[in-house]
Amino acid sequence: MPGTRAPYSPEFRRQMVDLVRGGRDPADLAREFEPTAQSISHWVAQVGGQEGRRKEKGAGLAAAERDELARLRRENKQLRLERDILSRAAAWFARETGAIPPGSSSS
Repeated sequence: MPGTRAPYSPEFRRQMVDLVRGGRDPADLAREFEPTAQSISHWVAQVGGQEGRRKEKGAGLAAAERDELARLRRENKQLRLERDILSRAAAWFARETGAIPPGSSSS
């Protein structure tokens, strides 16, 4: 069983990321240095995510955008819940005051 190698230093990883951003291909760097092209690409994506950058393909969201999207989804869910509660309360009060007959089909 082959032995495991110590993790690459943060400085080395940063140099690989800088080389890729400078136009070098991860596959070329993998042939020249020890890490795989997949590892180098992962480091580039990881640093890009930490810096709030979008991926080259535009498929991912920046960290700040993900946080805002999650917050807006929670807020939207809360607002829908409150709207449903108010709608039911309004229907209940309308029936209680006689504005709607008790057997009507509205909520």
